[in-house]
Amino acid sequence: MHKIPVTVITGFLGAGKTTLVRHLLQNNGDRRIAVLVNEFGEIGIDGELLKACQVCDEDEDPASNILELANGCLCCTVQEEFLPTMQALMARRDQIDCIVIETSGLALPKPLIQAFRWPEIRTQATVDSVITVVDCEALARGQMVGDLDALEAQRQADDSLDHETPLEELFADQLSCADLVLLTKSDAVSESERDRVQTWLQRQIPAGTKLIACHQGQVSPDILLGFNAAVEDNLEHRPSHHDSEADHDHDDNITSAALILEQSFDPHELIQRLQQLSQTQEIYRIKGFVAVPDKAMRLVLQGVGQRFDSFYDRPWRPQEPRLTRLVVIGQALNTEAVQAALVGDLQRV
Repeated sequence: MHKIPVTVITGFLGAGKTTLVRHLLQNNGDRRIAVLVNEFGEIGIDGELLKACQVCDEDEDPASNILELANGCLCCTVQEEFLPTMQALMARRDQIDCIVIETSGLALPKPLIQAFRWPEIRTQATVDSVITVVDCEALARGQMVGDLDALEAQRQADDSLDHETPLEELFADQLSCADLVLLTKSDAVSESERDRVQTWLQRQIPAGTKLIACHQGQVSPDILLGFNAAVEDNLEHRPSHHDSEADHDHDDNITSAALILEQSFDPHELIQRLQQLSQTQEIYRIKGFVAVPDKAMRLVLQGVGQRFDSFYDRPWRPQEPRLTRLVVIGQALNTEAVQAALVGDLQRV
């Protein structure tokens, strides 16, 4: 019995992983792809974005968290136990050509890959490749990983990297584990900035790892799938800052505030309030759905730092509550305080 190939898509918050997976689902080339979304937070924003990929009618299996999609693909989410979800997918292996796992963006890639050495999984699935998605605009601006020049000077001065922040270690681990690095949002920076980022990245990724710039996740499935790398069998050649650590988790203080609001918002006013919130608290990512007054469609809102993107993805369904649902991810967040900052003195519409 052949092993199901699994592609792990990792990358920092806001890099464009979900956009990449949506494009893959919409251009699956008749491949039956099962997408597993490792959600972070109580509201399944990323999973719902994938399910609404505009080519898929949802047909939910009430016995599981797996959705059958009209284009022959499957979509499921996992927030806690990874193994039962994988076992549920492998029980339907006759419906699957490959599996794509979108990590939360806060996860170290190697512990996930090590799970494919478990006896319950290793005979049925193999990690075909690890793809790391990198936000060119954020990197050029020094967001998330700090100033590029300062970071490079620090790396050169200290081989032990002891002074790296946990987020920088996470970023470095995602790069060192990659079989392919995708550089997104390169159109948002100048040519010289893009060249500087690419030059820096080429020095950080393993020799032979390809670096490809892409726009809006538009990458051919023939590039993303079919590496046959059997990553779980050669993890020793993918070094990590955490290889010698036992049960150590740098993400203990990273929390998510999940907000479900009956309020509709003017997008510009809400984004301004969110930008102010990002200046006063250590916030890494904001994402969700917004009810906009006098609009028949649902607004998707995604933010990293002071940058926010939005688009209307679909009409509100007839019986669907018009709620604003946001997930704010950051350091030691208090949900009540975040909600007060967003709705306090804000005109209800």
